[in-house]
Amino acid sequence: MSQNDQESIHKQKNFKDLEEILSKAIKKVGVGKENDLCKYIPMTSGGYMHHFTLRKMKKKNPVELSSMIKKFIINNSRPIAVAPKPRAARGSRKRRDQLTFTKWQLERMLNIARLAGDKDIISILSPKKSLASFKRELIQSIRQSNVDQELWNGYVESVNTQNAFANSDSLAEMLANKK
Repeated sequence: MSQNDQESIHKQKNFKDLEEILSKAIKKVGVGKENDLCKYIPMTSGGYMHHFTLRKMKKKNPVELSSMIKKFIINNSRPIAVAPKPRAARGSRKRRDQLTFTKWQLERMLNIARLAGDKDIISILSPKKSLASFKRELIQSIRQSNVDQELWNGYVESVNTQNAFANSDSLAEMLANKK
């Protein structure tokens, strides 16, 4: 018999032993399937074993897995489910210091800023329009013989912003081509 055959027989024996240990553990704890055993096996990083880890250990390291199951479930008089690993709450990365306003509240603040004549606040609170919408509204106001300085300022700002982005894109292309 070659060494590979001996290793294969040894692995099969370990796998059969592991299957036996798993079935004993399932009966002792009273769970429905193997994956539910994970909750009774603590990990050094905190919490219980992940079911992917159980599957991986079952194939690659059955001896260690069987010893862990024996230690924490079979040889333990009362196996206890391990608390899950503490995790950050969902949404904990959201910024809580930012204020959110309804559309009605924003319009009201914008009207207050207009009454006060505060152009900075007006520009901050005004909804950002596309260049096309500024053009459309400007043409419409010209046809109606109406001059709106805020609309013109918004158009100029939009054109300047678009030109700045175009210049930065062309600069980035030039730098990329030089390398």
